[in-house]
Amino acid sequence: MVKSFYGKWIVLASCLTFGISVGLPYYNMPFFYDYYKNAFHWKLHDITLGFPLAALLTLWVGPLLVPRFSPRKLLVAGTALTLVAFVGFSQMTGNITVYYFLWFLYTFGYILSGPIPHQIMVSHWYRRNRGSAMGIVYVGVGLVGAAGPWLIRPLTETYSFRTALLVVGFVMVAAWPVALFVLKDRPSDMGQFADGAAQPPAEVHIEPRSFAYLLRQRPFWLLLIGSLCSIGAIGAINQHMKLVFADQGFTNQSQLNAEWSTATRWILWSSIVGRLLIGRFSDTISMKRVMTATYFIVAATIPLLLSVRPSGSPYFFAVVFGFAMGADYMLIPLMAAKQFGVNSLARAMAVILPVNTIGQTWVPLGVSLLREKFGSYAVPMDVVLVVAAIGAISILLLPPDTVVDRSIQVAAKTG
Repeated sequence: MVKSFYGKWIVLASCLTFGISVGLPYYNMPFFYDYYKNAFHWKLHDITLGFPLAALLTLWVGPLLVPRFSPRKLLVAGTALTLVAFVGFSQMTGNITVYYFLWFLYTFGYILSGPIPHQIMVSHWYRRNRGSAMGIVYVGVGLVGAAGPWLIRPLTETYSFRTALLVVGFVMVAAWPVALFVLKDRPSDMGQFADGAAQPPAEVHIEPRSFAYLLRQRPFWLLLIGSLCSIGAIGAINQHMKLVFADQGFTNQSQLNAEWSTATRWILWSSIVGRLLIGRFSDTISMKRVMTATYFIVAATIPLLLSVRPSGSPYFFAVVFGFAMGADYMLIPLMAAKQFGVNSLARAMAVILPVNTIGQTWVPLGVSLLREKFGSYAVPMDVVLVVAAIGAISILLLPPDTVVDRSIQVAAKTG
C-alpha cells in the first residue's frame, strides 16, 4: 500500500511553527520601542542598538551549531530562548546592559528556530515545487505576525506593555508539540523521497559543499552581498516605520499606535500574497529574474514610506512593501539551494542568515544615528535606498546557470 506523501503535513506544521517563532516576536517588537523610550528614558540609538549588537555576538551560532543538529531540535531550543528573552523584556527596570543581554538571547533563539530549520526541512521534502511549498510556509509568518497587533495593542492599552511582552514570550510554547511530534527532518524519516517521487532527485546525490568551497565561489558572495543589502533595507523600514510616522505628523499616541497597527497588518497580509505568487513564479520562470525584480521593488518602497501623512493613508506603501518583503526573505534559501544544492543548504544558510542579520540590524542602527544627526528621516532613508539598489544589482550579476545544474549535467553524462 502506497503511503500518502507526508510533505503536505511538513508544510502546514512549518507554517505554524515559523509564524510563532518569527512572525509574532520579530515583526511586533518595534511596537514597544516608544514605550521603552518613555519608560526608561533611553535614546533612540540605545534602543535600536540591542539587535545589531546581538547579531554581532551571535555570528558564530549558525556555522558552529546549525549543521550539527536536527532542525526540529534547533526549533525547540530556539523558541525556548525566545521565551526566556521576552519574559526578561517584560521585567526590565531600565538597565541597558540587561536589555542588550536579552537581545542576545532572542537573536540566539532566532537563528536556531527562525528561517534556517524551516528552510532546510522544506528544501529536503520538495524539489519540483519547492518555491510554492516555501511560499506556503512563509505565509505563517505573515498570518501570525499580522495577528500580533490585535494581541499586543489591547494588552498594552488595557494592562501594560510588560504584560504584552510576557504573553508574546509564552506563545512560543505552542511550537514545541508540533516540532516534536509532527515535523520530520527529511523524507527518509518516513521512508519517502522528495515530492513523493518513487526515487530521490538527482541533487540528493551531490556531495555537501564545505564552508571553504562556498567562500571561494563568486555566486556565493553575490548572493551574500545582495541579500545583506536588501534585508538591511527591509530591516530599516520595519524597525523605523513607527518612528517615521511620528516624524511625519502622527503625534497623538493612540493615533500613532493605530496607524502602525494598520500598516503592519497590511504589510503582513500583502506579504502572504507576495510569498505565494513569487513562490509559484520561482518554480516556473527564471529565479534570478524573479529575485532581481523583487529586490528593485524593495528599493522603490522607501519613497512611499516617506509619503505617508496623517491626511493620507499607509495602504499603498504597506501593500507594495509587504509584497516585496514577503518574497525577499523567501527567495534567499531558494536561490542558495539552486546555486549550491540542497545538501549544502544548511552550511550556506548558516553563513548567509547571520550575515543577513547583521544587515537587518546594523542598517537600522545607522538610520538611528543619521536621524539624530540630521533631525529627520529624509537623508537616512536616501542612504537606505542606495543600499537596497546595491542589493538588487548584486542579484542581477548572478550567473544564469547554477552549480547544481552543472553537477546534474555532469552526473547525467557520466552516469
